Amino acid sequence: MTDALAMELGRNALVLTLQISLPILLFSLVAGLVVSILQAVTQIQEFTLTFIPKVLATILALALFGSWMLNLIVSFTTNLFVNLPNYLK
Repeated sequence: MTDALAMELGRNALVLTLQISLPILLFSLVAGLVVSILQAVTQIQEFTLTFIPKVLATILALALFGSWMLNLIVSFTTNLFVNLPNYLK
């Protein structure tokens, strides 16, 4: 395995990680932003109020994008194992 190949595999793994985490992070970000705006408008300063909407947004993101995420992970892993003999040359 060459250094360039190892760097390419690492880069692909990092890009996959970013692709998988992005929907969950965006849903959490939007939920936190909405709750923060609501807190600012109503002047309710409760720190634990943002926790439940973020958890629900994360669960919703996993429900909506879970199968897509799993397909990406399985595809990457299958490609890695199929090409493993080529990588070891």
